[in-house]
Amino acid sequence: MSHHGRRLAVWLIAGVLVTAGCVLAPAMANGPPGRSLDVSLEAQLRAQGFTGKIQSSLTTRLGRPLDPRLADTGRLLWFDTITGLNGDNACAGCHSPTAGFGDTQSIAIGVDSNRIVGPDRVGPRNQRRAPTVLNTAFFPSLMLNDRFSSLSGDPFDASAGFLFPAPEGTSLSYLPHLLDAQAFIPPTERAEAAGFTFVGDNDAIRAEVVRRLNAAPGYRSLFAKVFPDVRRGAPITYEMMARAIAEFEFSLTFANAPIDRYARGERNALDETEKRGAVLFFGEAGCVSCHQVAGPSNEMFSDFREHVIGVPQLVPSLVNVAFDGAAGNEDFGREQFTGAAGDRYAFRTSPLRNVALQPAFMHDGAFTSLDAAIRHHLDVVASALQYDPVAQGLDADLAGPIAPVAPVLSRLDPLVATPQHLSQEQVDSIVAFVRDGLLDPRARPDALRHLVPERLPSGETPLQFQFATR
Repeated sequence: MSHHGRRLAVWLIAGVLVTAGCVLAPAMANGPPGRSLDVSLEAQLRAQGFTGKIQSSLTTRLGRPLDPRLADTGRLLWFDTITGLNGDNACAGCHSPTAGFGDTQSIAIGVDSNRIVGPDRVGPRNQRRAPTVLNTAFFPSLMLNDRFSSLSGDPFDASAGFLFPAPEGTSLSYLPHLLDAQAFIPPTERAEAAGFTFVGDNDAIRAEVVRRLNAAPGYRSLFAKVFPDVRRGAPITYEMMARAIAEFEFSLTFANAPIDRYARGERNALDETEKRGAVLFFGEAGCVSCHQVAGPSNEMFSDFREHVIGVPQLVPSLVNVAFDGAAGNEDFGREQFTGAAGDRYAFRTSPLRNVALQPAFMHDGAFTSLDAAIRHHLDVVASALQYDPVAQGLDADLAGPIAPVAPVLSRLDPLVATPQHLSQEQVDSIVAFVRDGLLDPRARPDALRHLVPERLPSGETPLQFQFATR
């Protein structure tokens, strides 16, 4: 980033702003008025190669249209507890339509929950919040520490292999898309789905899930409509299940936000405040340096790389996973996957599309509003040292003592090490752009309510989803 010289750089990492460099002059922060504002933004979008057409490229990238029957089968699997051997959680328990198919919690609650999905969900915590699955068809890597990735840098291209943690490694590279491969993992996660009593390895867990699917007449019928082999009497295989779940995820592509419509020529898609924020984001503020929109980023507003940004680490009072560190109260982030000490506390730059639907920000949901998260990044050290989980309005089981901050701050990215000062107007314009300019209205909870099934093919009782009432 040295080529930016003395310009202010603002990054939105893990869902919030990160700033470094010099403060912009107010006139630059406010952006040029009227038509000149459009001229500036249009030029910036051209320079970045941003087209606003990524949504329409899905069929071409897949090399085929979506299969609605397969996607609907995946939808039912998504909400069905049959995919979790503990019998009390489903994909939708942590990736809910009430929160943009992301987490309703600051830190996820998987197995042994009260089967409620929303603010009233309770149970032992995992280690991090669950990220959104919207638009993941275009993500070259997945999870908050990027532990699932396409080695080609293209999720649609398996030619270089898909890399996963052991024991899978690159063994899933025969599958056509990163999401097809990723679907092999969730049912094997003990804290999220499988529970702790089943005896067997990952393959044994997957075999038991498939056995249960084959024992359910409703699923036999659904898979028979899509797969001729099942129609002829062959068993449902795990690969079929993975394909169905991936197809449903492909259908959750919501990348037609105001910025996309603006880039395609609809000049009123953004209001004046959002335009000023966009000019900052793509221009002098430098947000796009990490929240990239060109090349492998697929216009997803992320560089899909990891950074240490001084996030306070929450310590739940009840957990069902082992935390890192001598005291068992830290999350080493990317280091858990690579084993490299230099990756400690590093987490992926958050893709920003539809980020407004998140109830919390950062890998552990330490901040419960975008504005609070931004303020953290204006003076990372002071914010981390003064952080108060109670003031953030966190659930009581997350509002106790946090992990030591000194080890995290000792590894702080230099780009966020120097305190900075932005005016409220500067902050507001960037927040408005990220919050509203990157939100596809089709992803709002009310628009997704219809995806929740009233009955499940397994015959299991559905989870209870808490949609906000107007």
